[in-house]
Amino acid sequence: MFHKILIANRGEIALRVLRAAKELGIQTVAVHSTADADAMHVRLADESVCIGPPPSRDSYLNIHQILAACEITGADAVHPGYGFLSENAKFSEILAAHNLTFIGPSAEHIRIMGDKITAKKTVKALGIPVVPGSDGAVTDDVEAKRIAADIGYPVLIKASAGGGGRGMKVARTEADLAEALSTARSEAGAAFGDDAVYIEKYLEKPRHIEVQVMGDGAGKAIHLGERDCSLQRRHQKVWEEANSPALNVEQRNRIGEVVSKAIADLGYSGAGTIEFLYENGEFYFIEMNTRLQVEHPVTEAITGIDLVHEQIRVASGGGLSCTQDEVRFEGHAIECRINAEDPRTFTPSPGTISHFHTPGGLGIRVDSGVYSGYRIPPYYDSLIGKLIVHGRNRVECMMRLRRALDEFVVDGIKTTLPLFQDLVGNPDIANGDYDIHWLENYLAKTS
Repeated sequence: MFHKILIANRGEIALRVLRAAKELGIQTVAVHSTADADAMHVRLADESVCIGPPPSRDSYLNIHQILAACEITGADAVHPGYGFLSENAKFSEILAAHNLTFIGPSAEHIRIMGDKITAKKTVKALGIPVVPGSDGAVTDDVEAKRIAADIGYPVLIKASAGGGGRGMKVARTEADLAEALSTARSEAGAAFGDDAVYIEKYLEKPRHIEVQVMGDGAGKAIHLGERDCSLQRRHQKVWEEANSPALNVEQRNRIGEVVSKAIADLGYSGAGTIEFLYENGEFYFIEMNTRLQVEHPVTEAITGIDLVHEQIRVASGGGLSCTQDEVRFEGHAIECRINAEDPRTFTPSPGTISHFHTPGGLGIRVDSGVYSGYRIPPYYDSLIGKLIVHGRNRVECMMRLRRALDEFVVDGIKTTLPLFQDLVGNPDIANGDYDIHWLENYLAKTS
C-alpha cells in the first residue's frame, strides 16, 4: 500500500479522495492555488503545497509544479480526481518516469479512449454495441454525404477529441450537412487543437446511461451497475440516478456483462465508465471516461462499495476487493449537482457563502468542500456540492430527496437548489419519464 498520496485536484473531489486515503491509513498531500489556500481539503490534509496562482494552467494543470510537490513531500502516488489532469496520458507517463504511481489506468488506455474514433473502433472490436456511423474521421463533404445517406438522416457530427458538447452539430437534411461539418470542424479545432470529426446516426429521444466498471489490469473486471444521467443542460449532467428507471434487471445484467467482459479483455486497470445512448431497448456506445466520475456516489450508495478505495487498492497492486458474484444492488439513489449559479439563467455566482447548512438523516450524503464564510472563487467549475440520497426504492428516494432539498441552506450566493426543488415535484421526473432533451425543453417552456 502507498505511504503518501498527493491529490492533484481541488474542491469536493479532493476532499473525497482525502477521506478515502485517511480511512486506509495513508498520509495525504493537498496541492492548491493561491485562490484555494483556505479550502477544506487543504485544511484537513497532512501536508499542503501551493503550486501557483489562480489560473488552472499555472497551478492545477502545471505538471512541473505537481512533480515538485511530490518530491518535496515524499509522496509516492498521485490521485488526479476528475477533470484537470485525470485523463492526461502524458501526465501518467511523466509520473511513471519519476517512479510515482498514477492512480488510474495506463497511459495507453487513456490515449485510446481519449480519441473518440479510436475508442469506437476499440470497443466495437471488444463486442460493445456502437452507434451506426463512419469508421473514422470524415475528410470531405462528398464522403460525408455518402455516409449520411447510408445511415439515414438526421445525423450527428462530433469532434474526435471532443467533449462537453463542443464540436457537435446535428444535420437533419443533406442541405444542412456542409454547414454542420464546417462549424463542427471549426469548433473542434478551436477547443481541442484537432479539427477531426466523424458522423453518427442522430437518435431523437435517447437516454444517457453509463455503466461503472473496475478492472485489475490483469484480465479481471467487474461492473457495478448503471447510472441514468439523462437530465442534462448543454450536454452537462445535472441529476443522476442509479439504477435507471428505464431498465429492467435483465437489461441491466446483459449490458453489464458485455461491458465487464470487454474491460477484462482490454486489460484495463482501475475505475472507468462506459457511456451509452439508449433508445428502443438498444444501447449505443458514445465514449469511455477513464477516471472517476462526478456521479460515482450513487453507485457507492446502491452497492456499498467505495470506488476510491478500489482505485487505490488496484493501483497499489492489491487487485479488486470482490468478484462480480459478490456485488449486490440495494435500493435506489439520486444525486443532484448543486452549482453556484443562477437557477434560471445559469450565470455563475461566485462570492462568499454567509451560511451553509446541509441536510441529514438516514440515506443522506453531501459531498462538498465549502463551509460558512468560504468564498467561491470565480476561476473554476461552479460545482459547490453534491446531494446524494438513497432509499429502499425510487419512491422512498424521491420523498427523501424532497425533504433533503428543503433542509439544504446556502446563503450569500445564488445556487441551483431551487431548480431541483422544482424538478422533484414534476410528474415526468416522478415517473422517470425523461430523455436527454427533457430538461432543456422544460427550461425553455418555463423561462
